[in-house]
Amino acid sequence: MIKYNVEKYINEIKETKKGVFMGVIDPDPMKQTPEKSLDLAKKLYEGGADLVLLGGSIGAQGAALDKTAKLIKENIDIPVHLFPGNTGTVTKYADSIYFMSLLNSSNPYWVMGAPLLGAPVIKRYGLEPIPTAYLVFEPGQTVGWVGESRLLPRTKPDLAVVYSMAAEFMGMRFVILESGSGAPEPVPSEIVAAIKKYTDLNIVVAGGVKTPRQAFKLIKSGATGIHIGTKIEDAKDPEKKIKEFEEAIHQKKSYW
Repeated sequence: MIKYNVEKYINEIKETKKGVFMGVIDPDPMKQTPEKSLDLAKKLYEGGADLVLLGGSIGAQGAALDKTAKLIKENIDIPVHLFPGNTGTVTKYADSIYFMSLLNSSNPYWVMGAPLLGAPVIKRYGLEPIPTAYLVFEPGQTVGWVGESRLLPRTKPDLAVVYSMAAEFMGMRFVILESGSGAPEPVPSEIVAAIKKYTDLNIVVAGGVKTPRQAFKLIKSGATGIHIGTKIEDAKDPEKKIKEFEEAIHQKKSYW
């Protein structure tokens, strides 16, 4: 199995002026089996996704996560990256992990407690930690509720900018702008552009990206990468949907 330097890999894609297509799979056994997750990962790989992300807000942990990550790692040749929902959503079979702090949570556990408890496990497993600020915007969905977030308003780019600036000053190199899985819309492109203007962070948009047009516009506005999960999992034709997002995120097709 190939071991990747994932942050370097992402930055190399960014330097080509393309966006990074991050396919998200929730390995929660209440939703799907490891074999079904593998099937989706293969479709993402064959369709041109740059990374497979494993994560979820509730049940994505333990034996199911281990088996899913191991199966995927053994069968595809792109990085397997963890998008953790808590300290239990860590597995040694991945390449890397967002080492996240949910900066706009009202509970200190999500700001520093979970990273503190997860750090020794990440070190022991030899995972590559990517220092990441996690910001949850309206409507927040499940992650907003679980993470006890003071949801950032979609109409206040200045709030997102100051959080992002603070994250950069603390040494973080990525920021995830999260609207929540299944949200009606992603964060506005104006927020992405504002953060891009005032920081050098890699900007990742998560939640609410339902169309290739939205993905294209977010990359053009300054996003480094886009999380795509629910729209592929729920698609009648996943291969077609993956290809459409791949063309948009990699800027192969214009949607202006």
